[in-house]
Amino acid sequence: MSNNKFKVLIVEDEANISSFVEMLLTTNDYQALVAHTCTMGLTMFASHNPDLVILDLGLPDRDGLELVRTVRQKYMTPIIVLSARTDERDKIEALDLGANDYITKPFGTGELLARVRAALRLNRYQNAAGGAPGGEFRAQGMRINYDRRKVYIDEQEIRLTQTEYNIVAFLSQHAGRVMTYAAIVRAIWGDTDVGSTKKLQVNMANIRKKMGSRPGSNAYILNELGVGYRMVEEEAEKQPPKTAE
Repeated sequence: MSNNKFKVLIVEDEANISSFVEMLLTTNDYQALVAHTCTMGLTMFASHNPDLVILDLGLPDRDGLELVRTVRQKYMTPIIVLSARTDERDKIEALDLGANDYITKPFGTGELLARVRAALRLNRYQNAAGGAPGGEFRAQGMRINYDRRKVYIDEQEIRLTQTEYNIVAFLSQHAGRVMTYAAIVRAIWGDTDVGSTKKLQVNMANIRKKMGSRPGSNAYILNELGVGYRMVEEEAEKQPPKTAE
């Protein structure tokens, strides 16, 4: 059924590329939406709540990075940047702002589809339980309910502030990967001044205290010193362990 298809928003001003990507996605059973400006892209994002965004950076009205920055203030929706810019600094900036992947033009259709599948894999589990739009993340007794914006440890709710929740949710969407201090700060606050890293560390100390992380206990968020933080990986569905008779 069409409402079960993944919805992909293409934000690209070059008509030949946007129509090609739209056709490629449609023939591979995705639902494609197209916007030709950053402003139109943000409007369509808000009204359609897509599962994935494919984004060009060189848009006529604003830089595509503005869209990444705006979306990341509230949402963890996967974003693939599709750009003619090959400079490594552009790639680092896009990824630090919270883009999930970066493909330079020209690109192969096989490569683009593989990157789309990989980006959607992040959110695949959200559709496993009856198509709930937010889904859940589970790891070692911790459960994050994205719909209700709540975090539980051993089924006890941990009362987090909105900022603390946003940090935990952001790290969980990239579980197993080290997220740099700059990437977390930009995703949560949208800026990179020195004070923000301190702000992040204060929030993180509070999060860990609330989660009951003590030295030697089960740490859900690992600190990679001088680099950033890493959430433990989501666990696969396991059979309950057999108890000894």
